[in-house]
Order: sequence, then C-alpha cells, then structure tokens
Amino acid sequence: MPYLHPDLPAAETIDIPAMRAKYLRERDRRIKKEANDQYVPASGKWAGLYETDPYTPVAPRDPITGETDVVILGAGYCGMMVAAQLKKAGIDNFHNIDHGGNFGGTWYWNRYPGIQCDNDSLVYMPLLEETGYMPSKKFADGYEIHDHCQMIADHFGLRKNALFHTLIERLVWDEKINRWHVGTNRGDDIKARFVVLAMGPLNKPKLPGIPGLDSFKGKIFHTARWDYDYTGGEWRNPELTKLADKKVAIIGTGATAIQVVPYLAKHAGQTYVIQRTPSTIDRRNNQPIDPHWYNSQKPGWQNERIANFHRAAMERLIPGEPDLVQDIWTEISHNLSADLEAEGWPEITMEEYLARRDVMDYRVMERLRNRCDVVKDPATAEALKPYYRYLCKRPASNDDYYPAFNQPNVTLIDVAETQGVERLTEKGFVHNGVEYEIDCLILASGYEVTNDLDRRWGIERIEGRGGLSIYDYWREGFQTFQGMTAHNFPNMFFTGFTQAGANASNSKTFIDQGFHIGYIASEALKRGATTVEPSQEAQDEYVRHLRSIAVDNSAFTNECTPSYFNNEGDQTKKRWIFGEPWGEGYYAFEDMLAKWRAAGKLDGLVLSSEPELQPAE
Repeated sequence: MPYLHPDLPAAETIDIPAMRAKYLRERDRRIKKEANDQYVPASGKWAGLYETDPYTPVAPRDPITGETDVVILGAGYCGMMVAAQLKKAGIDNFHNIDHGGNFGGTWYWNRYPGIQCDNDSLVYMPLLEETGYMPSKKFADGYEIHDHCQMIADHFGLRKNALFHTLIERLVWDEKINRWHVGTNRGDDIKARFVVLAMGPLNKPKLPGIPGLDSFKGKIFHTARWDYDYTGGEWRNPELTKLADKKVAIIGTGATAIQVVPYLAKHAGQTYVIQRTPSTIDRRNNQPIDPHWYNSQKPGWQNERIANFHRAAMERLIPGEPDLVQDIWTEISHNLSADLEAEGWPEITMEEYLARRDVMDYRVMERLRNRCDVVKDPATAEALKPYYRYLCKRPASNDDYYPAFNQPNVTLIDVAETQGVERLTEKGFVHNGVEYEIDCLILASGYEVTNDLDRRWGIERIEGRGGLSIYDYWREGFQTFQGMTAHNFPNMFFTGFTQAGANASNSKTFIDQGFHIGYIASEALKRGATTVEPSQEAQDEYVRHLRSIAVDNSAFTNECTPSYFNNEGDQTKKRWIFGEPWGEGYYAFEDMLAKWRAAGKLDGLVLSSEPELQPAE
C-alpha cells in the first residue's frame, strides 16, 4: 500500500516561489564559464591516474593480428551483457577488450572504502535469476558486485578470449577487406567483422582544474584508483590505519565522496571536505536480503521489479501498483500514489500529475534538507543543505556522512562562493587567502560523462567509410538508427545513452541493447552479408521521428545546479547524460524494436555481400 514518508513536510509550510528563486540563486553562484573545461583530462602527466592498474600486474603477451567476428570495447556490465547476448545468438568468436585487469568495469576500478551500489541491488545487479545469485543486502558492497561480475563471466564462458590491460588506440574501417582494424597499445592489429562500443559513461576519470595542481608535493590519487598502500587497509577491510597522523583533503561531494568521507573521518588525523555543491543524502537503512523471501519469488521476478522501479523513478506508478523498491529514487512517486489513493484515484491529466509531482519535489527536498540539522554547527549544517530540484544531481544515501561533521577532525570547506579553492601549493591548498597544509589530496572529481566523446572514450581514431571520424560526424549531435548503428560506420554498434531507450536500471538497458545487437549481427552472418549499416534515408527518418516525440527537459535541466547531469550548466551544447532518449518511454522503445525484429525484414538496414568469383571460361 502506498504511504507518505513520515517526515514529509506539508506543502503549505513551503513558500515554493521563494524556494524556486533561491534554487536559481544557488545555481548561479556555482556556474563557471568554463563548464566542462574546468576539468583536466587524465592524460599527459596525469595519464597514470587512468592507465595504471594498481590492483593486477600486467601479464606479457604477444600482439594479436588475426581475425575475429566481433570486438567488444569494454568488459564492464555493458560489455559483459553484450557478450552474453552474442553467445545466446550463437556468436562465439569475439574478444572483450578492456584496460582493466579483469571483468567488472567501474566495479573493477573503484575499490575505495565504503563503496556500494546506490540503488537497489535486486534491480541493479543483472542476470540474478540466470546466475542463481542472491545479493547479500539491499545496497551490495563493491567487492560483492565485482565478484558477481566474475560469476557472470564464468557462467557465459567469457574469459577465453578476453584481452585485459589493453587500451584501444584506433578503430579504422578497411573497405578493401570489409573489416575493422582494431589497434591497441599492446601492438595488436585485430581484423574484426563487427565492433561494439560498450564503454560505459563511468569509464575515464577526470581531474579538477585547480591552479597549481602540478605544484603539490604530497600524495594525490583519484578515488577510482584508491591507494591502500598509502592509506592502509584493503578493499574488503578498509581500515585506513596509515592515515592516523595524516591531514587529508577530499575534493568533491558526489556519490563517491559520500561513501568515502565517513572512513576518512574515522581514521585520518584531519579531514577537509571540499564542497562546491552538496548532495541530497537520505537515510541508508541497508538491510539484508531475506533468503526465504528471495527463494519464494516466481520466474521473471527481476524483470518485473526493474519495470516497477523504472516506472517509479522515471515515469509514473500504475494506480494501485506497489513501490517494490521504496527508497530515495522512488519516494516522489510513492508519495504521490499515497495522495492519489487517499483521493480514490481520481482521473487527472498528465499536466495535472506533473504539477503535483512538482510540488512533491519541493516537499521531498525540504525533508532532505532537514536531515542536515543533525550537524551541530549551524553554519556547517546550512552549507550542507541542497538547494535544487530532485534529480538535478545523483541522489545518495548514507547513515554516517552527516554525523562525521560533528567530529573535531572533520572540517567542511565550502567553495560555492569562490567556485573552487584558490590554488594548490607545495604543501596544501589555499581557500579565502588561508593555506591549509595537507599530506594527501583525494580526487573524488568524477568521470568524463558529458564531455566530448574523444575525451570520454580516449580513443585517438574512430574512422568509418572514407576516413570519416565519428567525432566529427557527431560533433553537433548524435546521428543513429535505433541508437545502435550509424550510416557510414558499417558493422559498428553503439551502446549506452545515444538515441535509444533509457531505463532507470542501466544493466537492463545494456542487456536489451546486447540482445538487439546480437540479433542484427547473427542475422547478417546467417544471410551471408559482409556489411550491415543503416541507409541515410532510414537514419534521417529515425532521427526526425525521435526528435518529434522527444520530451523537452531543457527547462528543468537549465534551472539545475551545475553537474554532469546537465553538462555543468552549459546551455550552448546539447549534451545530456541520457543522450536523446526515446520520448515515449523505455518499454515503448523496446516494443518498437521487438516488432521490428519480428518482421524479420531488417528494414532500414542495408546488407551487402562480396561478389562471388566467377569461374574462368
């Protein structure tokens, strides 16, 4: 039964017009004219923060120069889901290529203390029914998710042809042999019939562009490459004993830092938390999964739970539908459902529903701001309060973050007014003219999520027909068919957030994209096709229709505080974390693809074959 959160303030207690004006003022304080360019790429001097693997030694191997059916760029959730679906489609000759030392992607690299998934593990962790795995708790630990990735790899037999510790340097289409040349930093020149770009958005760390970043003589590392040799402890037991006499600063207060700060507060001699924009932080209440409940679920339960979560988080719960997840991601929807149920589920238009959702957004955010009052220092408590709309930044939950600021060894450095610390020195950082000496600077500065694709992917050359660069082709926006193929880039498939459906559960998106890609590739092979790509006409019509049904989120995102969700407030470039999603909703998009596959005609795609040689007369 739907219910209202017990701490939810009444609508009449909030002056919504005044609060909206405050939101806009707080946004304006934080917008930087540099937008995404305020971040430094993890290249050049800082390449080691991206390319170096502190966890697994690099095994020597000879370069590979042979042929394969498919090369999948990535071995995280996305790459694994694509590989699993290719296996199901009967394609077994492929390589997963990843610069990590094992499967897992972001769950391989990120081993910082406190790391857990931040939404429901029964939704987030893929293929639970297929692998027979039960997560230990609602928000699973990072090492548990990593271990489940290994289970998926073993279940589908993905290890045989995986190439780890390998960075892709070029993808170049060779029209003479109708293959992709896949060049890597290991000297490989693999000739691939198909390539799949399965590099998730949390692929490449970015660094804050602080003046003097090169000057600091102490220890610097990114949270995606946690240095336990320096901090003490280890991944599965993060007791950071070597920090007891250290002064540590962590820059960034997003989802990662929310998990890290309580551990720094526990172990470090002094912790400075450098904050531009506070996150929303709800109660965690991480409970174990009940095995009796889990074993009682009927086949198909995970897809049903994912669909329920998607409706609650991104669309609208069906009248009478329970909220199966019940956390910060779904609270607005289940609060609204409680109100509507109390009114007997009146018939209301979508406009009326959205207006009511807007009011509920302000109520939920006020509840979350009230949680900050557990911090005893009023100025610190106020600085920790988030003044923006829900989903302007990634929601978080943690039971220990706010109490950490009541400890004498934890200091909040709020840099909203100065838009960052003034500079770094050899000994520390300067803020408001005061130098704070530190031993270690931890960068919780995120990833190249909404930056230019060449920075995000880190691949020097991706060239299709006639040497056309994908970076040039997509410079002014995506051009795809079904979000997964593009004219002039034969036998290349794209995954993630381009011009496809976007599910609140990323792994569901990747599974379904992998299935669709597997279908196209297997059909091309069955039909003896050498190349497959969309026609220009089909692609143009797809993009036209996609944009005709698009939901315009610009009014919302432009009012948001700057973050990777809205391209750091840059309104001049149409880049959004979800790309250009199918406006009718995720499941409408999947229904469209299912009907397209059922027709069996591959409408919109052009299949070509090499001419058969005629015998000499």
